[in-house]
Amino acid sequence: MKKLNYLIALAKIGHFGRAAEACHISQPAFSSAIQHLEEELGVTLVQRGQRFMGLTPVGEKVLLRAQRLAADWESLKQEAAASAEQLAGTLRIGVIPTALTASTFFTQAYRKEYPRMHFKLFSLSAEIIFRKLDAFELDLGFTYLGDPRLQGLHILPLYRENYVLLARRSWEGARLSSMTWLDVAKLPMCLLTPNMHNRQLLDAVFRDAGASPNVVVETDSVLTLYAHVVGAGLFTILPHSLLSTIGTGQELVAMPLHPPFYRQIGLIAPHQKQSSQMQEAAWKIAETLELQKQFDGLISRFD
Repeated sequence: MKKLNYLIALAKIGHFGRAAEACHISQPAFSSAIQHLEEELGVTLVQRGQRFMGLTPVGEKVLLRAQRLAADWESLKQEAAASAEQLAGTLRIGVIPTALTASTFFTQAYRKEYPRMHFKLFSLSAEIIFRKLDAFELDLGFTYLGDPRLQGLHILPLYRENYVLLARRSWEGARLSSMTWLDVAKLPMCLLTPNMHNRQLLDAVFRDAGASPNVVVETDSVLTLYAHVVGAGLFTILPHSLLSTIGTGQELVAMPLHPPFYRQIGLIAPHQKQSSQMQEAAWKIAETLELQKQFDGLISRFD
């Protein structure tokens, strides 16, 4: 299994020296292990030159099987730990930035049930989440539903995002009951960068309204959006789920937008013949979360 893990590391990192370091062995020992794996299988796995040139076509097929075997091995270890009726291990979860708040409710509920569990959360784009799930580099994902790439994945709807305009309470328009997208487009905005799916969704809504937003600041950080509303007097558009991380609402107002814009968020996982104990537990726990009710109750705090 170690040699297969070395191949997985080499394909992921793309450099013999750094892959060896990540596997905590010397580079000569690492290179020797890869060569022995090739000899055992009777095929050439790695394209060699003065540097790592990638895997051969056969190597790509072996890599896919190695990733599956590694996932099965991790599942076997989890089952062994669960035999003592105490689930333990680490769940690797990819989360789109606007769903990071929702993931905290999930991890809290999971650890309440299984205190020995650990989590690795990665803030990733939807595209990268799909890619890493296919490569068995993630166990679960929190992302937008309604994407054609979801075909073949296990899906659990969790809640519906309701997008709102976030502004300082001292703004002269703070007492309005709602705003149209056409009016919002005239405000100085701080939005996520164009490569992020959330921004692409908002740009599409503005186009439908016949407007283009006045974007002053672009960032890949949701925290930076909040900071520029509070500190720089800019405006941003966020899903209402994020209001749970923004404070008491004394400084800010969350204003409904007209027409309203919603997006469904859900938990996704690879469809496997035998899911791991941790993934099965994750599904059962996520099904008990009442996220919609919790998030919908947040808007009144900012009225």
